[in-house]
Amino acid sequence: MSSLISSDKKRLGEVLLEKGILSPDQLDIALIEQKKLPQPLGKVLVQLGFVAESLLRHALGELFEQQSVDLETLLPDAEALHRVAKSLAQRHSLIPTQFNASTKQLSVAMTDPHDLIALDRIRAQQAEPLEIITLLAGEGEIKRAIDRFYGHELSINGILAEIEQRQRSDKTPAEEDYRNPMVRLVDAILVDAVKRDASDVHFEPERGFLRIRYRIDGVLRQIRSLHEQFWSAMAVRLKVMAKLNIAESRAPQDGRFSLSIRGHAIDFRVSTVRTLHGENIVLRILDRHKGVVELAELGLEQSNLARLQLMMRRPEGLILVTGPTGSGKTSTLYSMLQQLNHDTVNIMTLEDPVEYPTSLLRQISLNEAVKLDFANGIRTLMRQDPDLILVGEIRDHETAVMALRAAMTGHQVYSTLHTNSALAVVARLVDLGVSSEILAGNLIGVVAQRLLRRLCPECKQSYQPSTAEMKLLKRDDFSGAVFKAVGCAACDYQGYRGRFAIMEVLRMDADLDELIVRSAGQRQMLALLLEKGFCSLRQDGVRQVRAGQTSLHELARVVDLEAGY
Repeated sequence: MSSLISSDKKRLGEVLLEKGILSPDQLDIALIEQKKLPQPLGKVLVQLGFVAESLLRHALGELFEQQSVDLETLLPDAEALHRVAKSLAQRHSLIPTQFNASTKQLSVAMTDPHDLIALDRIRAQQAEPLEIITLLAGEGEIKRAIDRFYGHELSINGILAEIEQRQRSDKTPAEEDYRNPMVRLVDAILVDAVKRDASDVHFEPERGFLRIRYRIDGVLRQIRSLHEQFWSAMAVRLKVMAKLNIAESRAPQDGRFSLSIRGHAIDFRVSTVRTLHGENIVLRILDRHKGVVELAELGLEQSNLARLQLMMRRPEGLILVTGPTGSGKTSTLYSMLQQLNHDTVNIMTLEDPVEYPTSLLRQISLNEAVKLDFANGIRTLMRQDPDLILVGEIRDHETAVMALRAAMTGHQVYSTLHTNSALAVVARLVDLGVSSEILAGNLIGVVAQRLLRRLCPECKQSYQPSTAEMKLLKRDDFSGAVFKAVGCAACDYQGYRGRFAIMEVLRMDADLDELIVRSAGQRQMLALLLEKGFCSLRQDGVRQVRAGQTSLHELARVVDLEAGY
C-alpha cells in the first residue's frame, strides 16, 4: 500500500486485531519484518499473506473515513482514462475510474488519497478546472488495473474498428483478457447502457446481423446493428460473466453478475432463450444505489396520498401494488416501507431477488437450491416474530392463501400482483382460489400504477388541443394549452427525459367489503368508488397532462383514454 498506511501503523494494527482479521502473533511478525524492509505495514502484511488486499482496503477505508473501491469488478470510463497519462498513473499508483462531464468531476482510485503532489499533477494535465474525487484502492489492485485498461481501445466504435483490422483474435472468446476485443466490446456496451440510464439491454440475433436495443424510460430504442460474426463470441462472454453453461444454447438459462460502473455497484440479471436466428439474450440492469424515493416525493395527488397513508396506518391486513412489469411496483413498496422503517418494528422481506438493500430490514432472496419459494418463505418468516412482511409477488394459490393467513394473524403484509387496475385485484385473487369471505376485511387496499415519460423541460412545446383531444381530456371547456414532445440535445432528441408514476389508490371499507362478500361486479363497485371520490389512472394521468409534465400522446401509450372513468 502507500504512505497512508504507514501514517499510523499502530492504529492500523489495532483495527485489524479488533476486526479479527489479524492475530497478535501475525502483527508481531509483520512489525519485525517491517524493521528489515522500509515499507508500510499494510504492504508487509499483504506480502506475508496475512491479510488479503481487499480486506486491508476496507479496514483502511473505515479507519480514515475514506471511500474505497474494488477495482477487480470495476469498468472505468474511457474518457476518465484519457484524462490521466499512463506514466503518471504508474508513478503515483493511481487510476482514474469515472468522469462526469456535467459536474466536472474526475474520480481517481489511489493508494494514498492524500498525495497532494499526485493530485496537482493530475490537475495540471487537464484543459479545464476539475474537482477530483479520491477513492482508496490497494496497490496490487491498481497495478493490475493499469495493465488491464491502459493501452487498449475502450470505445464501442474503436473496438469495432480494431476487430475489423484483425480477422482472428489471439485469445479464445471466453478468456477474460482485455487484449481480446470481444471482452472489451461487451463491457463497453454495458457501460454505455448504464450511462444512458437504460433498464434493459436486448441482444437480438436476426438473419445476417445482431440488433442491440436499450430500454430507456420504458421504451425500447435500437442502438446498434452488428454483423452476425460478432454474436457468437459476445454471447460466450455474456454467459461467462453470468456463470451460465456456454455449451448449452437450446435450453433457456438465467444468471446474474455485478460490476462497478460510474462509481456504483450495478447488478445485471441475464436471461437467454433460443430463437429462430440464434440465442436471444436480455439483461435487466439494477442500480441499487439510486436510492428509495420518499413517499411524499412520488408526486401523488393529495387525496391519493391521504388514502395511502390511512391504509399504512392500519395495524394488520394486506396491501397490494399492481401494474405491469417495469411499472415501479417495488420502488413504491420500498417508499412505503421506508416511512414505516424504524427500530421498534421488525420488517422482513422475501424477494426474487433483493433489489434495494436497506438497513434494519431483514431481507431474504428466494433460493431454489433449498426449495425456498414465496409460500414456504412466508411460513418461515411467520416464525421470526415479524410486524410487517413484504412478499415480492403473489403468483399462485398457495402464496395468496399464505399472505392472507399472515394478514389475518395480526401482521401487515405488502405484496405485488399482476392486474390491469386496482379493481381487478378482487377478481384475480378469487380466481387464485381465495374465498371472498376471507378477502373481505383482510384486504386493506390496492395501489395500481404506471410510469409515464416526463417531457423534456428544455424543448417541450405548448399547443392548443384539438376537439378530439379535449374530448379525451374529458373537459370540453378546457381552454389552456397542453404540451408535446419536440427533442433536443439535452434529451438525446427523444422529447422526454426521466419518468414519474401515476396511480389509483383503492382503500377498502365496510361498504366495499360487503360488495365483495356478495360477489358484486366491478361496475357496481366502481359506482360506489366514484361516489367516494376515487381517482382513476386515467384521471391522474390527465392531471399530469394539464400540468405540463407529460404529453397526451405519452398518456395514451400507457393508459386507455377511452375508459369510462
